[in-house]
Amino acid sequence: MTTMTTVTRAEYCVIACAEAWRDNGEVLASPMGLIPGFGARLAKRTFAPDLLLTDGEAMLVDLDGTVEGWLPYRQHLAMVTGGKRHVMMGASQIDRYGNQNISCIGDWAQPKRQLLGVRGAPVNTLNNPTSYWIPKHSRRVFVEHVDMVSGVGYQRAAEAGPSATRYHRLPRVVTNLGVFDFETPDHAMRLASLHPGVTVDEVAEATGFALVVPDDVPRTREPSAHELELIREVIDPRALRDREVPA
Repeated sequence: MTTMTTVTRAEYCVIACAEAWRDNGEVLASPMGLIPGFGARLAKRTFAPDLLLTDGEAMLVDLDGTVEGWLPYRQHLAMVTGGKRHVMMGASQIDRYGNQNISCIGDWAQPKRQLLGVRGAPVNTLNNPTSYWIPKHSRRVFVEHVDMVSGVGYQRAAEAGPSATRYHRLPRVVTNLGVFDFETPDHAMRLASLHPGVTVDEVAEATGFALVVPDDVPRTREPSAHELELIREVIDPRALRDREVPA
């Protein structure tokens, strides 16, 4: 039985990622990355038992890997395009309105660096809720304007009209410093919580645009003793989380 010892920064990140799926109901959780994956599994084991998890291919699986159902491609597309999926992606760049870039750095015609390409980012962001996980918060990632729009942000979705905004929603951005959302009148990025040990000034220094900062910024919530036990002994007993977000 785990005792409630000092919670690491990585464990706060797992908690913050898990919270992305709170109150989502029976949707397909699609976490991309180590800590988002741990967060989705923690959410299903605790406050979000109706979440659907996939093996990444064609099966819906239970927490122990038991196959619960088959997810044929046509059904997967129906979930993706109908708001029944909540994906957590990464971002090489992200701006104040949630436009995300995973395609290239520099001018599109002659980029300085070629990245993944847009992949499924446009479809994800326009057709189901999309959150983001960024393990190293810096000005290289949080930029005034992304070099290329892969995932669609709020102002671009609004410009495209109702067909783009029907399912478009960016619930949260989680980083090694805190949690961010877009719950402002113009959907500009807001500092929603700070991980313990992090200051507002530290976040502002690591961000390449002016964040909306409330007068009183809460701390990212503490894990319960049970959640901490699950993270350390069941979900990630090898402490792989600490490789992504060092203690």
